[in-house]
Amino acid sequence: MAAGLVLSSSAGCSGIKQPLLHQSLTKTRFINNPSSNIILLCCSKDPIFSSRTPNLDRVVAKVSAPLRIQLTEQETQTTIPLQQEEEEEDKKKLLFDAGAPPPFKLADIRAAIPKHCWVKDPWRSMGYVARDVAIVLALAAAAAHLNSCLLWPLYWAAQGTMFWALFVLGHDCGHGSFSNNPKLNSVVGHLLHSSILVPYHGWRISHRTHHQNHGHVENDESWHPLTEKTFKSLDWMTRTLRFTLPFPMLAYPFYLWNRSPGKSGSHFDPNSDLFVPAEKKDVITSTICWTTMLALLFGLNFVVGPMQMLKLYGIPYLINVMWLDFVTYLHHHGHEDKLPWYRGKEWSYLRGGLTTIDRDYGWINNIHHDIGTHVIHHLFPQIPHYHLIEATEAAKPVLGKYYREPKKSSSPIPFHLLGELLRSLKKDHYVSDTGDVLYYQNDHKEK
Repeated sequence: MAAGLVLSSSAGCSGIKQPLLHQSLTKTRFINNPSSNIILLCCSKDPIFSSRTPNLDRVVAKVSAPLRIQLTEQETQTTIPLQQEEEEEDKKKLLFDAGAPPPFKLADIRAAIPKHCWVKDPWRSMGYVARDVAIVLALAAAAAHLNSCLLWPLYWAAQGTMFWALFVLGHDCGHGSFSNNPKLNSVVGHLLHSSILVPYHGWRISHRTHHQNHGHVENDESWHPLTEKTFKSLDWMTRTLRFTLPFPMLAYPFYLWNRSPGKSGSHFDPNSDLFVPAEKKDVITSTICWTTMLALLFGLNFVVGPMQMLKLYGIPYLINVMWLDFVTYLHHHGHEDKLPWYRGKEWSYLRGGLTTIDRDYGWINNIHHDIGTHVIHHLFPQIPHYHLIEATEAAKPVLGKYYREPKKSSSPIPFHLLGELLRSLKKDHYVSDTGDVLYYQNDHKEK
């Protein structure tokens, strides 16, 4: 607000000087003239002001805005309730405890979801497979034909994203949300996952363990937190690979072979403690399919050449791995509010699932089959991906503050999520060795 300042002086009071600020308040008086918006700052040699204004030395400050704002009765009635409502909302936010048991049950969420959202349409599912496979083949044919240095980077980004889309469809097969036919799920799942070097049954079983124990510090399988003791036992190299980009985004192949720090076993070994004896045959079948695909890729090196295979398949495969690690990490990390992890009696399937986070991926949402709509998927993995958005909207009134609305992507590509990934890797290092409701802590040396 602009204000004009007019200073006049008489009897030795010239302008506003620093000593004036230190004079006794008994020597200063404000005279308000409401009709002209003039404030008279009066100073006198006498310690007691005279009531006769003309005898006073004075400083005149003319302010361009009125000294008082008169609110109408309607404005007052509107403003006060709004302020009270905002204050109450802030109090609720402060009082909300994400680690407290929710006031609803899993059955309440299930009841809120429309019945048709549970229906699996195998023809629709196969339609998505046909679409994605056709795009993958078309991209590869176009890139091989054009063989342009300018177009190869675009091909790698597009094809790597499509490989990731194939993984999501195979992931649906593993959950049984692809169809009600286990044989169809197994055949399609093996074809899709083997094509991108994923052992279908080995991964399916470990991923089932992840869903059954989501949010549990010790029993979770995917991107679970390290305990303080385990974190501090890591050597410098392992710690760097775990928390410094781009290394965490290339972790998936190593996880398949050797799982996460603090755990042992391999997705390719039927005798691994990941599996029970009854699952041994399934794991062997998937390992054979994986090996067959690897042999096929090796043979193609002699047909088209190793450099062409690197460009057509190798780099897109790495992009696919980065997508997989990026998406799965952000489903369980990086929210602006600290989210709990559990152990012991505090853990439950519902509470663990409610710490999952939905993400918005812009244009990629449709390409990778809305896998970013993840909370409802974690609680009810039987729901097909094409019903997840509707099911989530129906469940929101029940979930309340336990559902965290995803930040919308302001561009077709979700660049905003890169910042959230970086922030999480810098601060989400480990949880305490003791306690049943835990939050990530930061190693001060890593700041």
